[in-house]
Amino acid sequence: MKAVLLVGGEGTRLRPLTYTAPKALVPIGNVAFLERQLEWLAGHGVDEVVLSMGYLPDPFRAHFPDGRFGDLTLRYAIEETPLGTAGGIRFAAEGIDERFVVCNGDVLTTLDLTRMVEFHHERGAEASIYLCEVEDPSAFGVVPTRSDGEVVGFIEKPPRDQAPTNWINAGVYVLEPSVLDRIPPRINVSIERETFPRMVESRHSLYGFHWPGYWLDIGTPEKYLQANLDVVAGSLPGADRVIDPTAVIDGSVVRSVVGAGAHVAAGAEVEDSVIGPGVVVGAGARVHGSVVAAGGHVGDGASVTDLSLVGTGVVVPPNARVVAARLAPSGYGDGT
Repeated sequence: MKAVLLVGGEGTRLRPLTYTAPKALVPIGNVAFLERQLEWLAGHGVDEVVLSMGYLPDPFRAHFPDGRFGDLTLRYAIEETPLGTAGGIRFAAEGIDERFVVCNGDVLTTLDLTRMVEFHHERGAEASIYLCEVEDPSAFGVVPTRSDGEVVGFIEKPPRDQAPTNWINAGVYVLEPSVLDRIPPRINVSIERETFPRMVESRHSLYGFHWPGYWLDIGTPEKYLQANLDVVAGSLPGADRVIDPTAVIDGSVVRSVVGAGAHVAAGAEVEDSVIGPGVVVGAGARVHGSVVAAGGHVGDGASVTDLSLVGTGVVVPPNARVVAARLAPSGYGDGT
C-alpha cells in the first residue's frame, strides 16, 4: 500500500525551532518526528511513501540520502507554489491508481491503521477519515456521523457548548483514487473545507472511523513538549532513547529528553524539557518546561522557563532570565 505524507508546512507555530528544520524533522524523544510516522506506516503494510513538500525540501533529501527508510521507498513531490491539502494530495499522488493513505505531517498517533483500512473496505467507502475524540473541540474541525460512520457534515472550530460532537478530523485518510478526480489540478484546494464537504452534500460514500487511542497534533510549543514528555512517560515507544548515551549529565535531569553530545553541567537542573544535540547547560543553570534546540548554550546561572523556545545555536548569556520567550537564531525572526 502507498501513502502520501503532507510535510510541506512552514511550522510557523513552532518557530524558532522550524526556522532551520522542517516541522516533520524536529525530534520527538531523540527520533525525528517523520521517522516515527514512517515506522508506524511501515508497521501497517505501507511500502511506499510520497513526501508532499514545499518548505525546506533539502533537509529531507539530506536525512534520507538514498530515498529509503528501512524497507520503505520514499518519493518526493515538491510544490512550486502552495496547493493546499487537497491540491497537495492530488499533486503528490500523481500516478497512484490504487487505494492509498494520506497523513498530515503533524499527527502523532497509535491509530490502528490496518483496522481503519478494513473499515473503509467493509463500508465500500470512497474516502474514510480518522476521527479522534477530544475534550474541547473548539480548535478543530468537528465531524458528526450516522451510526454506521457515514459523515453528515463538517463544522470548523465550533464553540465548545455548540459542538454537535467531540469527534474531530484527526488528519489521517484512506482514499480511493477516484477522490483525486474531485480535486482540480495545480490550484490551492482544501480537502477539509472543500473536497470532503462537497462529498457529503452529494452523499458520495464518505465515512468516519472512530478510534479512541493516542493522538496529538505536535504543531504548537505546548503539544510539541507534551509529545516528548509522553515518550518519557512511556505513552509512546522509545523511552529508552530519551537520554542519548553520548550526553554528559553532571547536573540533575528530571522527566526530560537530552540529545546526543549534550552536556548538563554540575549544579544545573533540567526538568520537563527538551535539550537538543550538542546543547550545553552551564553550571548552576536551570531549564524548566522549555526547549533548547541543537547547538544551543545556556550560560552559567541562567534560567530558561515557562515554555520558552531557544532556537538552533542560540546562546543564553550567563545569569540571564528567559521566561515564556522565543529566541531565534541570528538572521531569523526578531529574536523575541
